Amino acid sequence: MPDGSGGTSRPEGQRSRHGPPWREGRPPWWPQDEPFPPEGGWGPWSGMRRRFVRRMLVGALAVVLLLSGIAALVGTIVARMSSGGEAGPWHGGRWFPFGPLFLLAIVITLVVVARAVRRRTAPIGEVMEGVGRVAGGDLSARIEPRGTGDDRRLAAAFNQMAERLESDEARRRELLADLAHELRTPLAVIRGNVEAMLDGLYPMDPAHLRTVLDEADVLARLLEDLRTLSTAEAGALVLHREPVQVRALVDDALAAFSPQADERGIALRTDVRDDLPAIEVDPVRITEVLANLLQNALRHTPSGGSVVVGATHATVTGRSPAIVLTVSDTGPGIAPELLPHVFDRFVRSPDSAGSGLGLAIAKSLVDAHGGSIQAENALAGGTVVRIVLPAGPPA
Repeated sequence: MPDGSGGTSRPEGQRSRHGPPWREGRPPWWPQDEPFPPEGGWGPWSGMRRRFVRRMLVGALAVVLLLSGIAALVGTIVARMSSGGEAGPWHGGRWFPFGPLFLLAIVITLVVVARAVRRRTAPIGEVMEGVGRVAGGDLSARIEPRGTGDDRRLAAAFNQMAERLESDEARRRELLADLAHELRTPLAVIRGNVEAMLDGLYPMDPAHLRTVLDEADVLARLLEDLRTLSTAEAGALVLHREPVQVRALVDDALAAFSPQADERGIALRTDVRDDLPAIEVDPVRITEVLANLLQNALRHTPSGGSVVVGATHATVTGRSPAIVLTVSDTGPGIAPELLPHVFDRFVRSPDSAGSGLGLAIAKSLVDAHGGSIQAENALAGGTVVRIVLPAGPPA
């Protein structure tokens, strides 16, 4: 079946006959915020691997030649010293005093070779020990870079991997804790109302059943948001791209929120240029992004304020032409301590009634389109969220 990268997915654990799975696509363990394959390809690491193999082969060949020479020399000495009936330089004693010197030279050579091998293999051994510690669950394991340049790069890469694993584990724990907290409230309301109706404290009428149904809807939305977020972050979100007019996207998003804005006395306006080209996006997903931003803006804009959705051209250095979508409001803005974390999961202001997933989902969907999103406080007050989307089809 098709996957998010445009290829075909394999059953889990199935290997290609041409090599390991990550030769064909993005491996599941690769960080989602890193490009795959790495920038510059596998060249640096392939070169390091080749150099390491060459050095080990040369070292092994040198040891073999050295031991062969030592064995031949010792054999010659023993043969000449033990030859009977022939007067020779060895049997006659002229060269016999040099025997201990030869043995001492052999011992010194072996010691030097052993120290060189140990010095060369010690950094690799430390990496192997670090890998074992990480495999055993000790994600705090780090290695001090030492040895040759390749050894230092290998140790630095291991430390970077361990730091990412430790960070991901911390985020996983935080996610589970936040999820448990978010699920506790609607479940408590549902259970309390059902128990009250069963005990006869509440009548089983539409009003009380509506409360239970509303909380069930909250749970359903939370689970759907988490599913969308996890799918997008795993790189498995399938995008159905098609040419879409920017104005049509904006108009569709605003049409869904116009009644809510009118009810609260908030002016909902557009500022879209007429000469914008069509963009290759998934209209359902981009409309979902705009819906999350509009819902957030309307929630924090007081009565009498305004929310404006704009669209214009943009030129991003080193990239193809792009379209910039903005959603700005006249609310109180974002607290400075929250501004760097507004796109993290379950991050929300103290007075927010949302789940804290809307902006995280918006970022994941924009990233899946190859775009970027950022939020900032406007100088005149309020918040501006800016989305940059490539104007052309994906590369």
